[in-house]
Amino acid sequence: MADEQGDPRHLDTLDRDLARFSNIELATSYASRPMVGPGVGLVFVLLAGISAMLFTGMENNSFIVLVAACLGAYMALNIGANDVANNMGPAVGANALSMGGAIAIAVVFESAGALIAGGDVVSTIAKGIIAPESMGTTATFIWAMMAALLSAALWVNVATWVGAPVSTTHSVVGGVMGAGVAAAGFAAVSWSMMGTIAASWVISPVLGGGIAALFLWLIKSRIIYRDDKIAAARVWVPVLVGIMAGVFSSYLVLKGLKKLISVDLGTALLMGAVIGVATWAVMIPVIRRQSEGLENRNKSLKVLFGIPLIVSAALLSFAHGANDVANAVGPLAAIVQASQSGDLSDTVGIPFWVMVIGAFGISFGLFLFGPKLIRMVGGQITKLNPMRAYCVALSAASTVIVASWLGLPVSSTHIAVGGVFGVGFFREWDAERRIRKARLAMPDRATYAPEERRRRKLVRRSHFMTIIAAWIITVPAAAILSALIFTLINLAMR
Repeated sequence: MADEQGDPRHLDTLDRDLARFSNIELATSYASRPMVGPGVGLVFVLLAGISAMLFTGMENNSFIVLVAACLGAYMALNIGANDVANNMGPAVGANALSMGGAIAIAVVFESAGALIAGGDVVSTIAKGIIAPESMGTTATFIWAMMAALLSAALWVNVATWVGAPVSTTHSVVGGVMGAGVAAAGFAAVSWSMMGTIAASWVISPVLGGGIAALFLWLIKSRIIYRDDKIAAARVWVPVLVGIMAGVFSSYLVLKGLKKLISVDLGTALLMGAVIGVATWAVMIPVIRRQSEGLENRNKSLKVLFGIPLIVSAALLSFAHGANDVANAVGPLAAIVQASQSGDLSDTVGIPFWVMVIGAFGISFGLFLFGPKLIRMVGGQITKLNPMRAYCVALSAASTVIVASWLGLPVSSTHIAVGGVFGVGFFREWDAERRIRKARLAMPDRATYAPEERRRRKLVRRSHFMTIIAAWIITVPAAAILSALIFTLINLAMR
C-alpha cells in the first residue's frame, strides 16, 4: 500500500486546499476592512462618554453627560470626515501632498488649532438662533441640545456617505432651529438670523469662486501665458506668496487666534500687510534659487507652488480646528453646564476635557473616513494642479477677510468648494475664449462640435448639482430630523 504522505496527488490536494484557505482569508480581510473604521469610531465614542463621567465626578446627572459626550464625539468624527476635506482636498488633488501626508498634517494642525486657539466662549445656542429662556425648563433645554447635536451629526454623516461636503455650522443651526420649534414653537426662532444664514448659501460660494478665479486669471495672464514663464515667475511668485502670508496672518488673527489675541479688522489687516511685505522680500532670492535650471514650460512652474500650497493647507487646518471644533463641543458644553448647574445661558465656557474630545474626534474622523471627501474635493469636481489649488487655498482665507470687512455671513465649507468651482468654471470660460480667438484668427481650422464641447466640460455637472442640492437642504433636513428626535425623546421621557 502506497504511503499517502509520499503520494504526489495528496500534495496537489493539499496545495489546492491551502489555496482555497488563502482565498477565504483574503476575501474575509476585504469584507472586514470596511468595518474597521466604524469599529474604531465606536470605541472612541464610548471612551469619550466614559471619560466625561470621570471628569465630571460621577454626579447625579452623569448619565446625561455620558450620552452628551458620546453625541459630541460622534459629531466631531463627522466634522473630521467631511469638513477637513475642504482644506486638504486641493493639495492632494494637485499632487502636492500624498493622502497620508495630508492626513498627518491635518491631524496635527486641526488638533493644535482646537486645543491652542479653540473657542473659549461659544454661543451654544448656535449663534442666536433661539433664546434659552424660551425652552422653559432645564430638562427641555438639555433634550433640545441633544436632539440638535444628534440630528446635525446624522445629517453630516449622510452627506459624507453621499459624497457632498456640507457646512457643519449650518447643520448645527438647522438642528437647533428644529429642536427649538418643536420645544417652544416658531416664535422662539430668530428668523432674521436665519435669513442672514440663508444669505451665506449664495454669498460664500460666489465670493469664494470669484476670488479664486481672479487669482487664477492673475497667474495665467502674468506667468503661464508669457513667453518667458520662468522670468515671469521670478517676479510674480514672491508677490503671490507675500499675498498668501499677509492674508493668512490676518485670517488667523481674526478667526483662528481669538482666544489668544483679540484685535479689530484694521489692526489685523495692518499686521497682515507687514508680514506680507516681509515675506515677499524673503521669497525673492528663494524663488530665484528654486527656478535655476527649470525648463520654460508650465510643468516647471508646479515646483514653485508646491511648498506654499502645503503651508496654506496647514494654516487652513489650524484655523478650521480653532473655529469649527465649537460645532461639536458647543452644544456639549451647554448640556454639561445645564445638567450640573441648571443655568440656561447664551454663552458658556468650554472645559478643557470637552475641547480634547472635539480635537481628537476631528482627527480620528479625518483619519478613518476623510479620504473619500478629500479625493472628491481634490480631483472629482475639476482637475487641479498646484497653481489652481493655490488659488483655492488663497481664496478661502481672502474671502473671510473680505466678508468680515463687508459684514457678510460666510461658510468656510461653501467658500472652499466654491473656490474649486470658480477655478473650474474659469478654466471653461478661458478655454472657450481661446477657441473663439483661434477661430477668428484661422476661420478654416477644424473645431469641436457643440456636443463634443459640452462633453468636454471642465467641471463635472453631476458633482456640482449634488453639492448644491446638499447645501440647500442642509438646514431644513437637520431641522426636521432634530424636531423628530426631540419629539421622540419627549414621548420617551413622559
